[in-house]
Amino acid sequence: TPMSTRLDLDDTAVRRVAQRLAAAAEPPWLHGEVARRMAERLPMILRQPETIVEWSAHLGASGALLAAAYPKARRALVEPTPALHARSAQAAQAPWWSVRRLRGGQPVLWSEGEVPPGHAQLLWSNMLLHAAADPPALLARWKRALADDGFLMFSTLGPATLQELAVLYGELGWPAPLAPFVDMHDLGDMLVEAGFADPVMDQEQLVLTWRDGESLLRELRD
Repeated sequence: TPMSTRLDLDDTAVRRVAQRLAAAAEPPWLHGEVARRMAERLPMILRQPETIVEWSAHLGASGALLAAAYPKARRALVEPTPALHARSAQAAQAPWWSVRRLRGGQPVLWSEGEVPPGHAQLLWSNMLLHAAADPPALLARWKRALADDGFLMFSTLGPATLQELAVLYGELGWPAPLAPFVDMHDLGDMLVEAGFADPVMDQEQLVLTWRDGESLLRELRD
């Protein structure tokens, strides 16, 4: 039977978060750290992609890492919201002396609906899937964008994210402080259902500390 697709996410709130992050000077530091850890796994893949599609490119904070790993590859940037699309368009229009030119040429920029089918040998998405209210639908769009011999690499938050904070909120009788996150095994099932072959799931735990509760909440709000 088909899996339940919709998560209990407020689409308006998700768009507001994306708009706020698009206006920030830099992507969140955590996105950059996760991108670095993802890129460490690229040498395990022998195939050299000719075309890379970066889905949610600005907040993925992965452009320099992918350019270093695949300097000859063509790059296409996909942005899920108008605010992020405008941010990537602004970066693409920067003066030539402030942009490192890649041998693969200047990246093209698309909205989600503009991605041609079968275009990418590598589809890369860092820290986006947990913001999708319908994860299987997004996975299906990724599958359509990939060439037959292409591969997908993505990262997402899991249900153990900030678990201590969720427990504290529950003890105080407050509503959950976080959106629901999909379990890794359920993601594997979704990938198979979307048509991906031999999905390999990996998990890393990052332990963070804050000086006090106010510092934690302030960073989460930012």
